[in-house]
This record gives sequence, C-alpha cells and structure tokens, in this order.
Amino acid sequence: MTITLSSSANAAIDQMFNALEDILKKGAAAARARDVEDGVYLDWRLAPDMFSLAFQIRVATEFPARTLSRLAGREPPGLADDETTFAEFVERIAKARDIIKALPADAIDADPNGSITFPVGPDDQMTLPRRVYVQNFILPNLYFHVTAAYLILRHLGVDLGKRDFLATPQG
Repeated sequence: MTITLSSSANAAIDQMFNALEDILKKGAAAARARDVEDGVYLDWRLAPDMFSLAFQIRVATEFPARTLSRLAGREPPGLADDETTFAEFVERIAKARDIIKALPADAIDADPNGSITFPVGPDDQMTLPRRVYVQNFILPNLYFHVTAAYLILRHLGVDLGKRDFLATPQG
C-alpha cells in the first residue's frame, strides 16, 4: 500500500472527527444530566484570552475542509457557523466529512513536493511544499483544536479520557 497525502490526511481527519463527535455526545449527555443548557458549555473557555468550545469545534471542522479543498485545487467551502447546540455541531462534523470525502484524491496527491501558497490571516501568505502543508500545517491545526475541545469538556467535568481523544482508527 502506498501512503499518499490524501490517505494519510483522510485517516487522521477521520479519526479526529470520530473523537470530536464522541466527546461532543458525551458533553451533551453531561450537560443534560446536570440540567445545563448546551450554550453554557459551548461558550466555555479555559482562559480569558482563549477561544470558546464552539469556536474550537468550528475551526477543527472547517480548517481541514478548507485546506484540503485548496490542496485539491477547489474553492474552499465555508460552513455556516450558526450552531448553538451539541447536536448541531455533530451535524457540522458530518458536513465537513462530506466535503472532504468529495475531494478527488488524485488532485490532493498531485506533486507532493510541489509548492502551495495559501493565506495566513487577512493580509499575509505562506508557501510550503504540499507534503509539508499536510504534515506540518493541516494536521497539527486539527489536533490542536480537537485537543482544546477535549480539554474544555474535561475541565467541565465530562467523563473523558485518553481513549476518547484517540477514538478508534478506521481502516
């Protein structure tokens, strides 16, 4: 089996999306058990200058969909950013997963040592080799935001452990 950019990225993204979906379901159950509205948990952050749980989920889902779309030569999609419940965020994961699965693997895998230039902020750009873009930009950002979501829920007392973060790899 040949390891390609698309196969390594898709495996990692699928595993992290599975973990994110599972921890959100546990977060929803914990909120219900404590008679706390979803929004209280979704607005939570670990530090005043940190983004909220809702923002972490939005980035963890939209970032891989946008960046892999860019790598495939497609217009990066936008997701609505209007979710207010755990259930809506679980639906968002499914939407992001569908976007990624619809991308042509051959376009993602084309010229792994070639360069890709992409925006980083409103007024700046960065250029990286395509393989470095996947390994050192896309995946670390995904892991960071899923980890932040996990930590916020764990801090709120949701019964989560390492196994929840790792999820069950597919394939």
